[in-house]
Amino acid sequence: MKIDRLIAITMYLLNRETVSASALAERFEVSKRTIQRDIEALNQAGIPIISTYGAEGGYEIIDGFKLHKQIAGVDDYLNIIIALKGFSSAYDNSKINATLEKALATMQGGEQRVFIDFTVARESTSVNEYLKIIEKAIYSETPLEIEYTNAKGVSSTRIIEPLALSYRWYAWYLFAYCTEKQDYRLFKLPRIVKCEPSSGIFSKEHGNIEKLMKSAQSPDKRKYYHIRLLCKKEIRQQALEYLGDNIVAEYENGDFILQPLEVPFERMWFSLLLGFGNQVEVLEPNELKQMLQEKAKDISSLYK
Repeated sequence: MKIDRLIAITMYLLNRETVSASALAERFEVSKRTIQRDIEALNQAGIPIISTYGAEGGYEIIDGFKLHKQIAGVDDYLNIIIALKGFSSAYDNSKINATLEKALATMQGGEQRVFIDFTVARESTSVNEYLKIIEKAIYSETPLEIEYTNAKGVSSTRIIEPLALSYRWYAWYLFAYCTEKQDYRLFKLPRIVKCEPSSGIFSKEHGNIEKLMKSAQSPDKRKYYHIRLLCKKEIRQQALEYLGDNIVAEYENGDFILQPLEVPFERMWFSLLLGFGNQVEVLEPNELKQMLQEKAKDISSLYK
């Protein structure tokens, strides 16, 4: 419906600076001419949208404008509640819980049918303690002194300026400015063994944190494998669940060959293959076969 699109365009512009007509047309799957008519309709309705020209031009809502009328419906509040409940399951925060209570009290009708549970993010006691310390330091702009062990097992003590918390790749991460390296870094919280406030204040203004996080993301340097696996019929469901569902050949006895997409060489994949034991055989590449053979010998010698 057009009214739904007009509301969505308004909310989209409120959360951004300048957006081009092409970007809006692509986002709402209409023509640029339709977007122009929608902008005219919104202006007539009292939404102060201005347009600028040039390479960086587009539409934006005048600074300071706020919507005072309630335009969210039952489905909107349900989505908000689903997101808040998922967030609260991952992070014990009184402000989040208070916001959730307000959303629950505001919503009239509707029943939640989608549930998101990130309780696994709260399994580590030390991480939960660090989350509280880090969040307080972020908002008070207080430097932290941390002891950190990187993926190679090298430990160091650093003074950092914490900027944001992020839950990704099944773990909490801290995005911060390292005063020693004078650069931005991503620290995995389970690898922090000490975290406490340091004296002083932030050394600089850091600007837009989201943009900094995107620009600081290092390219993926992991080694990838094209692998082929011979899987026994007895573990068909488990193999399809954990190793992918790209079956390229099947045999009369029920065994099958699985060829996942390119997989990174990391502990999770190596551990998965070891965990399947003699139910999954690596056919390719030879390098991975040799690594598994060596690891199996090490394990066997340990229990002799």
